[in-house]
Amino acid sequence: MRRADRLFEIIQHLRGGRRTTARALADALEVSPRTIYRDIADLMATGVPISGEAGFGYVMEAGHDIPPLMFTRDEIVALVAGARIARAWGGVTMARAAEEALIKISEVLPPDARTQAQAVEIHSFSPGMTHEVRERIDAIEAAVSDRASLRLSYADAAGTPSERVIRPLGLWFWGKVWTLIAWCELREDFRMFRLDRIVSMARTGVRFKLENDKTLRAFYAAMEAQGLRPGPNG
Repeated sequence: MRRADRLFEIIQHLRGGRRTTARALADALEVSPRTIYRDIADLMATGVPISGEAGFGYVMEAGHDIPPLMFTRDEIVALVAGARIARAWGGVTMARAAEEALIKISEVLPPDARTQAQAVEIHSFSPGMTHEVRERIDAIEAAVSDRASLRLSYADAAGTPSERVIRPLGLWFWGKVWTLIAWCELREDFRMFRLDRIVSMARTGVRFKLENDKTLRAFYAAMEAQGLRPGPNG
């Protein structure tokens, strides 16, 4: 958890005059009590009216709250719709985060805006979205972030199998299908792989360095130069 997110969560736990111990906060946020003591000291130094001490617990003065988020109606619709789509079609972690985001947005919105958010009738359903694909989304997103090469067993549209070592660059969502954009070491070129056609996938243990001609930006430039609309291939 980022420190900024942790500070926000501490305020959320203390809001409303609830006295909470550093140990309870540490357990909830999965950090050490020492980290909580340091965070609370920093919050108090910035003017957040928290009182208390180690072993006794901490409380935030009643009436103090985070300033309400101000969104237009269109912005609220976009946020709620986007979170619902991520919840329906995202990975396991992404779906869980989208659900938490919807709760947090509702909590910090002013009453009128909260009513507007609850009234958004845009929903998304994901028939055929398997738990395996959801877990694969999370694994690929993490590999992209870590620049971790992957070994794929893949079957193309005709069912022809192949083994690939790839550099994962990004994920695209096409409405019902997720695809992985990658640099394929076998083809020595960019490729897109449908996640539902990946038979198996594992990290190779090798981290790749970004090379200018093998980046997502280079992929987009190549597609634009050829006048092509990229689609899943293999």
